[in-house]
Amino acid sequence: MDSRRQQKVASLIKEEFTDILLKSGRSIYGKAFVTVTNVKVTPDLSTVRFHLSVFNGDKDEVIQQFQDKKQEIKRMLGDKLRFSLRRVPEVEFFLDDTLDDVFRMEELFKKIKTDDDNIKGS
Repeated sequence: MDSRRQQKVASLIKEEFTDILLKSGRSIYGKAFVTVTNVKVTPDLSTVRFHLSVFNGDKDEVIQQFQDKKQEIKRMLGDKLRFSLRRVPEVEFFLDDTLDDVFRMEELFKKIKTDDDNIKGS
């Protein structure tokens, strides 16, 4: 369970990070569609973990592009957060593939329903 302070800092960082993605995201990750699904801050506020969902692109490649431009992203965050935080936390990026799991589950349910309809129709 995150503390109230962690939640506030995570919310602030998420807001600024999404703004960075809107303005200069194409230069970071190309033509893929990237959304921020979750932001977690460690209890000592030294590290922020971004969970990203990627569509229309190679997921591993996009995450690697974020890793490669980690220092540039940290600098952009620092520019935006310089009056709100004393120290800009280190950034880490993770792939959030829960939506892929949801789509897989929906396909399985559709297949089960069609199989069930075929059995009842026989």
